[in-house]
Amino acid sequence: MFSLLSDKLDDTFRKLRGLSKITESNIAEAMRDIRMALLDADVEYSVAREFIAHVKEKAMGVAVLKTVKPGEQIVKIFRDELADLLGGDAAELNLEAPARILVVGLNGAGKTTTSAKLARKLKQEGRKPLLVACDLVRPAAIDQLATLAGQIEVPVYTPAATEKDVIRVAKDALRWADGMEHDVIIFDTAGRQEVDEPLVEELRKLAKYLNPKEALLVADAATGQQAVRVAQTFDEAVGLTGIILTKLDGDARGGAALSMRAVTGKPIKYIGEGEKLDMFGAFVPQRMADRILGMGDIVGLVEKAAEKIDEKSAMNSVSRMMSGEFNFNDFLEQMRMMQNLGPLEGLLGLLPGFSKIKKQLPEGALDPKKLKHMEAIVLSMTPAERANYKLLIPSRRRRIAKGSGRSEIEVNRFIKNFKDMKEMMSGKGKMGNMMKAMGKMKMPPGGAAGAGMPDLSSLMGGGMPDMSRMPKMPSGMNAFRGLFGGRR
Repeated sequence: MFSLLSDKLDDTFRKLRGLSKITESNIAEAMRDIRMALLDADVEYSVAREFIAHVKEKAMGVAVLKTVKPGEQIVKIFRDELADLLGGDAAELNLEAPARILVVGLNGAGKTTTSAKLARKLKQEGRKPLLVACDLVRPAAIDQLATLAGQIEVPVYTPAATEKDVIRVAKDALRWADGMEHDVIIFDTAGRQEVDEPLVEELRKLAKYLNPKEALLVADAATGQQAVRVAQTFDEAVGLTGIILTKLDGDARGGAALSMRAVTGKPIKYIGEGEKLDMFGAFVPQRMADRILGMGDIVGLVEKAAEKIDEKSAMNSVSRMMSGEFNFNDFLEQMRMMQNLGPLEGLLGLLPGFSKIKKQLPEGALDPKKLKHMEAIVLSMTPAERANYKLLIPSRRRRIAKGSGRSEIEVNRFIKNFKDMKEMMSGKGKMGNMMKAMGKMKMPPGGAAGAGMPDLSSLMGGGMPDMSRMPKMPSGMNAFRGLFGGRR
């Protein structure tokens, strides 16, 4: 998501940063480029126009024109305005008793899955959620919610398959909830392929009866401007309190996310970035603005790691890597940890400057199949071969190639690059020093989420690099590049 917009903005900001003097003329040119980038990303026209006007007004300020690095200052102005456009501060749920959450949206947006994801997140936060199936239209919707509820171990109320009265379902569900220990109830409602009067009327009656503290619209981010119009219609019907954007892991332009808050006045409260139930989180405007501008989201990366990665195992791998003991068993464990964090491209996209590195990788390098291919190669090795790559003579490599279904060339390249990576990580120089520093890190109580980031500036040759001038991957990094599909 946002990759097209990010690339175009990056080109514009690179020009601005290279200017020794900012004038009204070159600001106007930059704003034209930015406006076109926003419109190409499917941002609503009036939103793009007003946004550009705000940025231009601040960019023409005297303080900016006199700064040592005016281009950098304008980028900061853009980032701050973008965060404001997305909502300013993260919006919390209103969970005051009786905490009832009504989940609405069109078919295909992911309402049922999102309801389960939300219940899972609230449960992780110490809440006691219940789920209620109120979708009496879509075949198997009730069974789907029941299955998902079982996976996250949250109680769910399911009406009879022949039930057609949604208000009766809501009444029965509330009576059922009285006998359950809970502090929040999530109602998954019916949708349609498009907004129609019967749907709106049904939801209007249900909202009036339940009087929910939260009415959340689940909107597919890939639907562009249609999502904005849908939000306005649902808001008139049930009085929306917030929006959940789904499918942010797709290749869509992302304009709906930028337009939604400004057009509807409703905050984006959560985002879904994949089909798995754990690919769901709070929407933080400042962090999303950073991601759009290629500045990454280190906090989001740490949060993912804290939830999914076993700290002891991870630190043990770092220790083994810096001591030169890292072998294919460790590599396999690390690869599976990475797979638990979600799609590789989405994970690496949280790193600052990844958009620059991504352009240097071979086409298809981040395809999830690549990890599976490497896993197949390792699994085709004997225990002794995994522990000592020096045993991998040509005849063994041929056997591994046959066993994994990969070519001998691919197996040879993989083993060579593993050797290069191992030597680079455990050797001298900046990368080796960084690994040693990581090996000495002590995690405070609470794990990675509570850990402060170490000061690695001395290892990196000074302060944080200017991502706009990020050099090409050094030759030593060819080990990583090769592991993901060879060199260009």
